[in-house]
Amino acid sequence: MTDKKPGLIRRLFGTIARVYRGFRSVILNLLFICIVALIAVSIFSGDDKIKVPPTAALVLNLTGDLVEEKRWTDPIATAINESLGGQEDAPEVLVSDVVSVIKNATSDNRIQALVLDLSMLGSGSLDKMQLIGAAIEEFKASGKKVLAFGGYYGQGQYYLASYADEISLSPMGAVILEGYGSYPMYYKNALEKLKINTHVFRVGTYKSAVEPFLRNDMSDEAKEANVAWLNELWSDYKQQVAARRGFAADNFDETYAALLEKLQAAEGDLSQYAVNAGLVDNIKTREAFRRDLIAIVGENDDHTYNHVTFGEYAKLVIPSKQFDNPLTDKVAIVVARGVIVDGTAKAGTIGGDSTAALLRQARHDDKVKAVVLRIDSPGGSAYASEIIGQEIRLLREAGKPVIASMGSVAASGGYWIAAPANEIWAAPTTITGSIGIFGLLHTAEDAMPALGLNVDGVGTTELAGLSAGLPLFKGLDPKAKDLFQLLIERGYTEFLTMVGENRNMTTTEVDTVAQGRVWTGSKALELGLVDKLGNINDAIKAAAEKAGLSQYDVKVVKQELTPSEQMIKDLLGEASAKGWLPQGSVSAEQKLLGKLTKQLKQDFVLLNQFNDPNGVYSYCVSCSIN
Repeated sequence: MTDKKPGLIRRLFGTIARVYRGFRSVILNLLFICIVALIAVSIFSGDDKIKVPPTAALVLNLTGDLVEEKRWTDPIATAINESLGGQEDAPEVLVSDVVSVIKNATSDNRIQALVLDLSMLGSGSLDKMQLIGAAIEEFKASGKKVLAFGGYYGQGQYYLASYADEISLSPMGAVILEGYGSYPMYYKNALEKLKINTHVFRVGTYKSAVEPFLRNDMSDEAKEANVAWLNELWSDYKQQVAARRGFAADNFDETYAALLEKLQAAEGDLSQYAVNAGLVDNIKTREAFRRDLIAIVGENDDHTYNHVTFGEYAKLVIPSKQFDNPLTDKVAIVVARGVIVDGTAKAGTIGGDSTAALLRQARHDDKVKAVVLRIDSPGGSAYASEIIGQEIRLLREAGKPVIASMGSVAASGGYWIAAPANEIWAAPTTITGSIGIFGLLHTAEDAMPALGLNVDGVGTTELAGLSAGLPLFKGLDPKAKDLFQLLIERGYTEFLTMVGENRNMTTTEVDTVAQGRVWTGSKALELGLVDKLGNINDAIKAAAEKAGLSQYDVKVVKQELTPSEQMIKDLLGEASAKGWLPQGSVSAEQKLLGKLTKQLKQDFVLLNQFNDPNGVYSYCVSCSIN
């Protein structure tokens, strides 16, 4: 019997598949050739060494968000995206790199001034900017000038600029200080129109993480809790900036009426308003600012002041590889940044298994005598949080003290992984607490008929199909709802018990300050949820003291790139910096579309990261600030 000849449709799609495979092969081969060419160029080009003039200004032109740990990105995909006119969603700058660059510049006799060019700076929490600010203060104390110049200062940009000796604003520029807010997007009506049913299981009066799926607005309980910590942060911001700028904390305009009155006095001129309010020292053109710097550091061949940029200077002073002295004792730093998920995860997300592996690596390193767990996380999987907590307990049992150092946020699961530490340090502006548990499940049984779809079959028990996702199509049985709620309540009790045992509190005392409520670091200290206030440097010193160390090195324990990943990253990074890759541009329409879809993307990426095997989460949605 002979096989039938394939039909026309099958042959057509077969041809399309072959063409696609051939096209893909050509693209991959071209990419390989480009990489080889870049290697050759990198090997044989020796005239690209960065040179710092004898007298120069360091231009701190930071581009992106300030972070504790950069998220992992595919270097090839990033390079291709940029060359096609795309743009990285959110470029990132390591706070530790910025601090290191400024500290080196402080003792570098060639660097005579620091220029704060903050126009491309993205978000940055107060605790991160305070670390950079402390380095700027040391630079100023060495007798060198710090000058800030810009056409527009947003809130974070202005906070850093306030450390400068002089703030200059371009004509027609502006300083916009609007205060803090938390404005999540709510999906209740949209889900109802899609006939998607939301099932929520939670404990905690203030556990508002699931509100965006149940409501069209923020609940009164959430508003009460959120406005409390937002006001604390805003008060800290005003007091610190006012002290550096030499005016009263009530100089900030918080109503339209107050702003309008001052703008009318300045005849609608935003730059003059900024001068009148003492927010900036003067209005200068770019040319005038250049001339001022030329008078300090001299002029180069491009008719501007002698300078070196942040990126250039960082390449000179920050080693590309971390080399450990095998003879010295160490205080290890493990960074836990991002959403907590089950399993392994790349940098920028906290994998229960991968972060536990880093802690285990520190435990088995004989030269590591203490560990600082640097936390910047709103939480996530309860199961993954406990996996990390177990490793912290093992470190303590091994005689290695663990200090939890809270960054901008260490809430919900972020607090869970901090609790087992010997001590918890927080910044006054840290957002923490949010001790609560919830479960979230969406089902589409009402949408199925509208789509003309149905799922049916048989099983040996009532539970059959549960783990395979059958409730998504058939709905959730009322008995299953009772079961899930019981599990959530049990999880909350375990959370309270774990915190109580580690904080020397009863579960009743913990419950009083829990219920999913968010606190600032200062308030958390009063409530007994943290031990001391301080930054990561204070936490490192505390860890060393607990380990009895007087001489030690600091070692960052992190996931290492594979040799091939590192090679590609270095090559493409160098190629992009030198302009060898094609440069695309982003249109105004693309930027606007990006802003409109940013929140949606963040929320759905977050839902995709909810992978707890038991469906139990400790996460703080309202901990993000707009």
